[in-house]
Amino acid sequence: MADAVSKIIHPQKAAAVNPLKSSQPLGAALAFLGVNNTMPLFHGTQGCTSFALVLIGRHYKEVIPIQTTAMDEVAAILGGADHLEEAILNLKKRTNPALIAVCTTALAETRGEDFDGDIKLIAARRGEDLAGTEIVLAHTPDFDGSIEQGWSKAVTAIITGVVRTGPAERVAPNRINILPGSHLTVADLEAIRDTVEAFGLEPTILPDISGSLDGKVAERWMPTTDGGTPVEDIRVMGRAVHTIAIGEHMRAPADALRARTNVPYTLFPTLTGLAVSDRFVALLAELSGRPVPARVRRARAQLEDAMLDGHFHFGGKRVAIAGEPDLVYAMARFFTGLGAEVSCAVSSTGSSPILQAVPAAEVVVGDLDDFETRAEGCDILVTHSHGRQASERLGIPLMHIGFPIFDRLGAQHRHTALYEGTRDLVFEVANIVQAHHAPRTPAELDPFRDHGDTHVGRPQTAAH
Repeated sequence: MADAVSKIIHPQKAAAVNPLKSSQPLGAALAFLGVNNTMPLFHGTQGCTSFALVLIGRHYKEVIPIQTTAMDEVAAILGGADHLEEAILNLKKRTNPALIAVCTTALAETRGEDFDGDIKLIAARRGEDLAGTEIVLAHTPDFDGSIEQGWSKAVTAIITGVVRTGPAERVAPNRINILPGSHLTVADLEAIRDTVEAFGLEPTILPDISGSLDGKVAERWMPTTDGGTPVEDIRVMGRAVHTIAIGEHMRAPADALRARTNVPYTLFPTLTGLAVSDRFVALLAELSGRPVPARVRRARAQLEDAMLDGHFHFGGKRVAIAGEPDLVYAMARFFTGLGAEVSCAVSSTGSSPILQAVPAAEVVVGDLDDFETRAEGCDILVTHSHGRQASERLGIPLMHIGFPIFDRLGAQHRHTALYEGTRDLVFEVANIVQAHHAPRTPAELDPFRDHGDTHVGRPQTAAH
């Protein structure tokens, strides 16, 4: 954590200009997509679903399985319980998913319906028809929160709805749980799994988008998610000896899992950087009782060399960062750790306590208009694809990071975590700085170009 506490600023604007954040149900859908054979179901209008579907599809360049209860004008007035029941039964009949994950939207939440009661009644009344399918509910109105909150609520809903309770579970000493944040990529989860397995541990990652959103050509068409954490593995997460949560917004799911299973947890605010990667590796060594594997030590040595090679390009640089709270914190710590200054930090929401630990004088809770206004004079912009217009207008290079990224390929395969991810980020930033470095002209190097002819050292004309 930073020593100083950042000042959190909430601009009083009548409207968002070039919005920075995406909706809670979108974040919940992303998390649910990390569970195998799952169908996310938006309880609301078709428009709410289409918005999330388009953004996720553009980011991952994949076909995304999301359905809607398609509430109409009548349902908006009289209630959407019938639409919800019909949608659940149709999904069970047509796709037979292991999990139907309901995400509420603004329309349904504004009516104040008893969604929990509706789902319990549906399960009790149509139990035989729904046998073999779990149903979970996440309250995610569009008008509140952002991707991180939606993701967190979805993971919490899965834990409280699927994980078995009580001490009856037989503890497996080599099993651990990983609760990754929404800011981690497919490549990050693969790197985390590989590192955990290098210590002889077996991780259950929830959610695991590395299996379902990794961009592969499937052998057969699947109407639901193809890959991700199996529901059977989620049920027995209480057998693990420890849980590792990554990102402040994963504290609530970790607390829910501990309350349900008594499994202790360790929370890492970020896994980007040398020191935090060291702490992660040290924890794995402690849990496994094994020494650090040679290949992990080699990855650390590569990061050290990358930092030595790249730190010249960070020193004194002014950086502007915009994104979800945990992503802003992770990137700010990364840049300041290598000698750069975070001159502008803009967060999509202001509810996360991690914002006070961002190493910047202030953090603005706002939009990309606030970001552009405050980023003038910086050396590099760090945000998602919607920041490209600000980059063009300001003439400042843009480092794409976060969600969505739709004007670059392979966003899901970019490393940002642990030794490998931090190494790759060092190289990426250094290359951006070098590519946009304007070499100084001979005139600019002339130490006397801004002085008059009478400057000391200039040849003087004799007076006659």
